[in-house]
Amino acid sequence: MRIGYACINMTMPSKFKTCRLKTVELEGMEKVKELALHNLNETLRVIEWNIAHDLYFYRMSSDLIPFATHPVMTWDWAEDADVQEVTKKIKQLQQQHNLRLSVHPGQYTLINSPNAEVVRKAILDLRYHAKLLTLTGGTDMILHVGGVYGDKEAAKSRFISAYGKLPADVRSYLRIENDDKLFTIDDVLEICETTGAAACFDIHHHACHHEEGSTVAEAMEKAFHTWIPLGIPPKMHISSGKTSKTDRAHHTFIFEDDWRYLIDHLPTSSVDVMVEAKMKEQAAFEIINRFL
Repeated sequence: MRIGYACINMTMPSKFKTCRLKTVELEGMEKVKELALHNLNETLRVIEWNIAHDLYFYRMSSDLIPFATHPVMTWDWAEDADVQEVTKKIKQLQQQHNLRLSVHPGQYTLINSPNAEVVRKAILDLRYHAKLLTLTGGTDMILHVGGVYGDKEAAKSRFISAYGKLPADVRSYLRIENDDKLFTIDDVLEICETTGAAACFDIHHHACHHEEGSTVAEAMEKAFHTWIPLGIPPKMHISSGKTSKTDRAHHTFIFEDDWRYLIDHLPTSSVDVMVEAKMKEQAAFEIINRFL
């Protein structure tokens, strides 16, 4: 079992950079490259720190390449020799230490939108993330189903249709996560059955939003089953509600009873768990030191 955390290392601390569009318009692609190389080197530095501290699961930031999908971008960042030099080092570490690297496109990456322009931009974002995973040796791109738009069944059908049209490399990385308001793990499993995608089970989201009669053990086992064709351990998320188990806001750490609840319902120990807590790597360490 690998325990991971997302993006920011608070102990180092890590510092990623971005800029305003106006800055890019004034300073050009040289500024974008400067920031991108800083962010990639910072990612390398975080990963080296993780390895030194026996953390082998990490979610990379989605913002490593500023304006990667914006019309202003004219720099072919993925083919740049300097970018490839840094990402090659990350990939070598991934291979040497069996790291699990993932990404999580944001809330506006919606392939099930009824708006064709929104879908077009979402696909650009997914292609960007796929390039990043390919260059670094990553394995997982986590995506929510998206919006309901007044008709959940139609929204699910649009997702399935859009998924089938995605580039093969994007589909190879894409894992579908249940959310805390709209699409339950049962909805996700229905989509996964049709598309062949794997389900990333979020146990806190399940506590906030699930079907009546659906037990966490059954949901988790079904979700884990979707990973079998991939030949890699299932990936899941854990967080603790800030004020209660159904509070959607994340706490700074993971409560012991939430961790015990997860462990009690795991169908297998061959699983990697992403800790989604505000204290990042410190919350991951607390789980490792206290419970593993």
